[in-house]
Amino acid sequence: MDGQDLLKDEIVSEQLTRNIQFFGLEFQQKVTASYIVIIGLGGVGRLLLVDFDQVSLSSLNRHAVATREDVGIPKAQCLKKHFSAIFPECQIDARVLLYDASSEEDILSGHPDFVLDCIDNIDTKVALLAACVRRGLKVLSATGAGARADPTRIRVADLRESTNDPLSRSVRHRLRKDYGIEGGIPVVFSLEKPKVKLLPFKGSNGEEENPSDYQIVPGFRVRIIPVLGTIPAIFGQIMASYVVTQLAGFQVHTEPVVNLDTDHYHILHQRLIEHEELLYGTAMQVQVDVAEVMYIVKDLWRGRSAREQSIEHAGRGMWRSVNELMLVRWDQRKPASVSNLILLKFKEADEHESRTLDDIKEKEPEYFNRVTSVLKRAELDFGL
Repeated sequence: MDGQDLLKDEIVSEQLTRNIQFFGLEFQQKVTASYIVIIGLGGVGRLLLVDFDQVSLSSLNRHAVATREDVGIPKAQCLKKHFSAIFPECQIDARVLLYDASSEEDILSGHPDFVLDCIDNIDTKVALLAACVRRGLKVLSATGAGARADPTRIRVADLRESTNDPLSRSVRHRLRKDYGIEGGIPVVFSLEKPKVKLLPFKGSNGEEENPSDYQIVPGFRVRIIPVLGTIPAIFGQIMASYVVTQLAGFQVHTEPVVNLDTDHYHILHQRLIEHEELLYGTAMQVQVDVAEVMYIVKDLWRGRSAREQSIEHAGRGMWRSVNELMLVRWDQRKPASVSNLILLKFKEADEHESRTLDDIKEKEPEYFNRVTSVLKRAELDFGL
């Protein structure tokens, strides 16, 4: 039964009524008809659940769907049973399988609409992400949720922008080194530095031993990462929200990763005032305060020059200071308002103010359209 027919079912339609009200019927049909592959079940319409591991007693603190009765059962089967009870109409395939080169075709064939990478082993994670890029599959990757405690610092961004996460750092390095992949993969990660360290591995006699001697699968972690059970659950909720909105074509502007503090925004505001006085003889046309400067810099331009917003500049343009940045008018004929200010480096600002918008539109149409689209968003956000 496809998504359109499934939503004609009275019970299904009532169960999904809040989603239908949120997205609209047409877009909910896209979600309901989608095919999602989830690999790694530590943490729609058709699901493929893949994990080689079993539910353990110590994992119950973060596996919301498992109970003590499920200990020893494969995670994939446990999750299938739970999902089937909630939404029997969903087509669910559970495979107790380890992702590797030999299982790639089996797992990634079938044209999935999205792949969710929830693997915590670097070798396997890198191989999966590289395979998704090679196959042109949309993928969302979860990084380290262990050793964290602050849910307000979880973000979704390009892999290049993930910081304070050892797993992300290793994955970035391996993808670049082994596959020439620089970025373009969205990840869920925490800005929070790990609060605790890996626990020492102790054998049955209580003495510290070599963890590799106890590996069931070569290369997989044996040492224990302390985990606050709520954090992996929130990672999972964020991944679910991201994928569902993407499938429905519902635009969400994720919280940007910007390493500026309040003083930086004050500096940028003062710099704007001084520049206006120098260029126009007055600052009377400055129509933004510090809070609005924060919105412009962080939400609109994500802490980067307007000329460095493309994906290949992600990470490289994360300015940790404002030493080279300033706000200037996009259209010099209009006031310095929230919908007419762009963030540029000093030399870029000088060049911008020496040109007309007609010249930019003619010679750099892609840049012109991108900037006007961002500024249009400010108009919508502020009801202008």
